[in-house]
Amino acid sequence: MKKWDAFRVHLWYSGIGSFSGALIWTAMMIYQVQVVGLQPVQLVLVGTTMELTILLFEIPTGIVADVYSRRLSTIIGVALLGVAYLVEVSVPTFAALIVGNIVWGIGYTFTSGAYQAWLVDEVGQERAGNAIIRGDQVARIVGLLGIGGSVLLGSLFLALPILVGGVIYLLTAGFLILVMPETGFQPTPAPDRNTWQKMGDTFRAGLRVIRGRPTLISILAVGIFFGLFSEAWDRLWQAHLIRTFDIERAFGIPTIWIFGALDVFMIFISLTGLEIMRRRLDTNNPARLTQVVFILTVIMVIGIIGYGLSPTLAVALALWLIFTIARDLISPLLDTWTNQHIDSNVRATVLSMRSQIDAVGQTVGGPPLGLVGQSSVRLAFVAAGLILSPAAWLLNRVRRQERHALEA
Repeated sequence: MKKWDAFRVHLWYSGIGSFSGALIWTAMMIYQVQVVGLQPVQLVLVGTTMELTILLFEIPTGIVADVYSRRLSTIIGVALLGVAYLVEVSVPTFAALIVGNIVWGIGYTFTSGAYQAWLVDEVGQERAGNAIIRGDQVARIVGLLGIGGSVLLGSLFLALPILVGGVIYLLTAGFLILVMPETGFQPTPAPDRNTWQKMGDTFRAGLRVIRGRPTLISILAVGIFFGLFSEAWDRLWQAHLIRTFDIERAFGIPTIWIFGALDVFMIFISLTGLEIMRRRLDTNNPARLTQVVFILTVIMVIGIIGYGLSPTLAVALALWLIFTIARDLISPLLDTWTNQHIDSNVRATVLSMRSQIDAVGQTVGGPPLGLVGQSSVRLAFVAAGLILSPAAWLLNRVRRQERHALEA
């Protein structure tokens, strides 16, 4: 079969991947809570297992993409993602979820970096930006269909959308074997390949760079606190609504319908918020950008603590909305803010350190907060908010320093 144009492959892959992902993840946490019956600490440990696997396998699997083939690495990764989801629903047990998340983490590392590198190699640097934007647009639209499909299939049986999504991933791997080209790949020279030694060198180089630079220290510290708190929120927010407030009984419709509606609602709210922010916020003004990132972080701290302490379902949903909007808006701003405070000659080093620190933070922070949640899910959210709060303090300190610099 003749290989397709890389741009066309990218649009199809973006759409299929988004559809499958929405199909699976609209139902996944509900499946883990209602069908498998995981407790808070188990929910968090499942996520921690995934993060730890990614941390351990990111470098070895990167070598496959650098040395052999980015196309091959992507296809292996997509196939492993499909296998992982099938393992997770093969038997409704904690052990199956752990094994599935290990396989998922390995599969993710095969696609991480490799797919983007393949795309740039094939379409060229000048077309890559447009291809990525177009792919993201396709993904968002098709993702809505995936949410709807998950709601319909999940109403029959909660494992069904995960099962179907896993099968689609496997079929996608076969599809990529048939149509995915690779004409621009050049093996990376041995000295430039990702290795464990290089990762260690990155940390040592980064430590040398940040020595004597308080702003860089603050950037990395902010990353630590964002990593430490996030695993508890990602794994427990749905369980809180299901078990604490019995959301299905409150609304009188299946849980998956409720969360599907929340997902769709948040997509439109986030898109609207991002567009308003794009028009109103001058991201080239470092002082203003730092102020907005600080405000959004404070909103997140208040939102997650309030979510844990909410006396009623209505209050909990309102604070969930506030927290989620702030988190969606802060993600691109935090990346922009970080880049503005890093000199170009050390940017790659510091960004690499930030990524690794975030992964370590999620791995380290998840289990303790899961243990707290085992005795009280409410207390886990309060603890997560307190853990995040030093990030707001650090951002406020940078904000004051920038203000004083402008006044000087």
